Amino acid sequence: MKLSLLRKPQPMITFLCRKEDEGVIPAPVQAKTALPAWFRKLPPVSEDHVSPNDSGLTVKRCMPFLDAMAAGWVIGLAATVRMEIADNGSTVRCGWDFDRTMVSNHAGHQVAGNPREPLPPCKFHNYWTIRTPPGWSCLFVPPLNRPNGVFEIVAGIVDTDSYQSEIHFPFFATGEDGLHVLERGTPIVQIIPFRRETSDLPAEIRAENGQEEVVRKTIFRKTLASDGWYRKFARAQR
Repeated sequence: MKLSLLRKPQPMITFLCRKEDEGVIPAPVQAKTALPAWFRKLPPVSEDHVSPNDSGLTVKRCMPFLDAMAAGWVIGLAATVRMEIADNGSTVRCGWDFDRTMVSNHAGHQVAGNPREPLPPCKFHNYWTIRTPPGWSCLFVPPLNRPNGVFEIVAGIVDTDSYQSEIHFPFFATGEDGLHVLERGTPIVQIIPFRRETSDLPAEIRAENGQEEVVRKTIFRKTLASDGWYRKFARAQR
């Protein structure tokens, strides 16, 4: 009883929708439950590329790749969107059968000179409010390691402990000219909460010493010797 009273409450992210949207728009899901179909079908070892210099292991056995895909939460489209891309991407028209705005446009001058020109900046409308504990912010990125070939949101950070309202997501249409149908629930953004204090760690920049060199080489050789070593090592450090 005393131990439970001493425990600090676990930090929690909260997603809030309008009452009339509950059960209508898709709820956010943990990213690890929304892995793309191509990844789920991928075998851990490919039998087509096994050779003395290639173990045939696929990214399904790569923990850094998987951990990036599984980090945080994913928000999907509230409703199906029809996106027509024309004029080599410089024209984007969207339509939807829903009673809320799904896509709007940003003015081009806001990102003048950006590497995506002449693609016009657009914006997905999101109807979830995200709240985090004091000192926590959220990093918003395109769903990691799962490009969809049609659009890509612009990454950003929001202090969701103080800005507690709906956040919309700017994006560029990157698909080929033609009509693209984005189904309801299509992942549009990955949300990774973090403590702001951890993003400002001081840095030390120098050459490694002898002991650090030994550690680096040992870890690298153990990783090469066993594809599961990093997985066990990383989990042990958490």
